[in-house]
Amino acid sequence: MDLQTITYLVVGATFALYIGIAIWARAGSTKEFYVAGGGVHPVLNGMATGADWMSAASFISMAGLIAGMGYGGSLFLMGWTGGYCLLAMLLAPYLRKFGKYTVPQFVGDRYYSKGASAVAVICLIIASTTYIIGQMTGVGVAFSRFLGVSNATGVFVGMGIVFMYAVFGGMKGITYTQVAQYCVLIIAYTIPAIFISMALTGNPLPQLGLGGDFVGTDMTLLGKVDQVVTDLGFPKYTTATRLSTLNMFVYTFSLMIGTAGLPHVIIRFFTVPKVKDARSSAGWALVFIAILYTTAPGVAAMAKLNLHATVNTAVKGGGDLFATENSIRYEDRPDWMKRWEVTGLLKFTDKNNDGRIQFYNDKNPPAGAVAAGWNGNELSVNRDIIVLANPEIAQLPNWVIALVAAGGLAAALSTAAGLLLAISSAISHDLLKDMWMPDLSEKGELLAGRIAMASAIVVAGYLGLNPPDFAAGTVAIAFGLAASSIFPALMMGIFNKKMNKEGAICGMAAGIGFTMIYVFAHKGLFFIKGTEFLGLFGGKANFFLGIEPNAIGGIGALVNFGVAYVVSKVTPDPPEHIQHLVESVRIPRGAKAVDGEHIH
Repeated sequence: MDLQTITYLVVGATFALYIGIAIWARAGSTKEFYVAGGGVHPVLNGMATGADWMSAASFISMAGLIAGMGYGGSLFLMGWTGGYCLLAMLLAPYLRKFGKYTVPQFVGDRYYSKGASAVAVICLIIASTTYIIGQMTGVGVAFSRFLGVSNATGVFVGMGIVFMYAVFGGMKGITYTQVAQYCVLIIAYTIPAIFISMALTGNPLPQLGLGGDFVGTDMTLLGKVDQVVTDLGFPKYTTATRLSTLNMFVYTFSLMIGTAGLPHVIIRFFTVPKVKDARSSAGWALVFIAILYTTAPGVAAMAKLNLHATVNTAVKGGGDLFATENSIRYEDRPDWMKRWEVTGLLKFTDKNNDGRIQFYNDKNPPAGAVAAGWNGNELSVNRDIIVLANPEIAQLPNWVIALVAAGGLAAALSTAAGLLLAISSAISHDLLKDMWMPDLSEKGELLAGRIAMASAIVVAGYLGLNPPDFAAGTVAIAFGLAASSIFPALMMGIFNKKMNKEGAICGMAAGIGFTMIYVFAHKGLFFIKGTEFLGLFGGKANFFLGIEPNAIGGIGALVNFGVAYVVSKVTPDPPEHIQHLVESVRIPRGAKAVDGEHIH
């Protein structure tokens, strides 16, 4: 059976499963729609949290970024896993005890202000919609390659699929769909990694293979990668950093606290019956997440080596990297390159007209390349394709390639669905029901939630056609927006009983305002290309201490904390009952089930 047919069968079967689950678990009440009825088993909830949290950025883009950036790419590993631990251990138990399952609800009640809740809704919608753009980018990449359609068609098909199961099923449908998606994505990620690790190092575990010897030599795998990339003019793989040390620190910090401020994961802690179960499911989620995150560095290094070995036979066979016969002829390129060329995510330009592919760093050309008459790098590879193309590059069986396609789609769709739910609950529950239309019926609230979801899908899909960055880069911007607005408000709400509504509102507005101005100056207003305004700041990129826009959320969070603190000092203290409430939430008393009311 040919690859295309197997891919259609595998991807079609997984989609049928997701939509079947959505129909089976169709939400009939707002409690089922928002928190799946509050009765999900901790282990299943841990799986669903893992799928929700591991997005297209984790599955499709992260290993590609590590492959491209080397050691500098570890900031994604550190930021995202550290952030999850911060959320699970520090914030979630307190928010769960407070008894409010959406971030705006918590902000509105803790800061005794509908205005604070409205600002939180706006921040949440901005961060979540940006995040969904990243998922739609990933969906477009996966669909375009595996369905043999254009990137734009891929995005439209993805929008349709998400619409079907998110809009109908709500949290109940999404939770059980995500359990299925986790199983698909983790099998799809680990099986190729095991095969490739076995072929390159003789060790089936990529976590150990990464530190093992390259097969047939006494050189380590990482030593081999270092040798190949430095010979071709690239920075040393194991020591390359991303811009300055300060930038790397702030980037990691932004991803970390952004993770802890993302609403779609926080909601997850309310889908289980008790606080004890919430802690248990957080632990299980960490186990399920760790399987992928410990595999990713191995996948990245092995994919990089295999990619170079594909276009230059001297990488594995030995010999002169710059000898003409070792550069592969364009007409002899493998089928996987032809298939990815169709998508536009892999491009070849023959700059010296020799009909062969030269892949090296032409900004720092090695002496051998100049002597051999190489006239510039001829291969452009989008980082988002590395994981999806990995099994093809390693010449694995067709069923493995089809499985990876299904896994990439599962990762993107699961997160998109969770985010859509967060947007839906913010608009229908927190804005309409709590502020504008308190008499809204349950049926009316569900309808409003579904309309809000559908609108968010359309906006994110449209912006996903021209994304501001790679899938992971776009997601990093979303994390920065959450870091600069939501996280400080949650932290101060739990750990500072003197923090008042004026401080929280001014802090959130200042934090997200600062971050958005910096991002939009580089990426264009609302990510629309051609509307950048770097000229206002002297036309210099990364003008704030050399920090790039994807990382600026960490500085935005400090602005938020600073403004909130100063404003709270010159305005009245919160009411006495609010201060008592904060104290009571911080003291662990009993693991009672949440009924939607405060626990005093």
